[in-house]
Amino acid sequence: MNGTDVAALIRDCMIVTMKLSFPVLGVALVAGLLISFIQAITQINEATLAFLPKVLAIGLALMMLGPFMATTLSSFSHRVFDRIVAIGGS
Repeated sequence: MNGTDVAALIRDCMIVTMKLSFPVLGVALVAGLLISFIQAITQINEATLAFLPKVLAIGLALMMLGPFMATTLSSFSHRVFDRIVAIGGS
């Protein structure tokens, strides 16, 4: 395994990490902005009011995006294991 292969593997790891984390982080960001907007309008500054809707939104996003995330991670794992077998067979 040379430096090019290692760089490609690291790049693939970063891409998979972004594919798995960005949708959930985006949902958390939108939920947080909406709750902050509502708190600013109503002038209710309660910490638990911001926490619970974010947790529910993230949980819903994980339930909806779970199959996509599992497929992405499984596909990446298969590619990594195929590379390991190819290197071991050389």
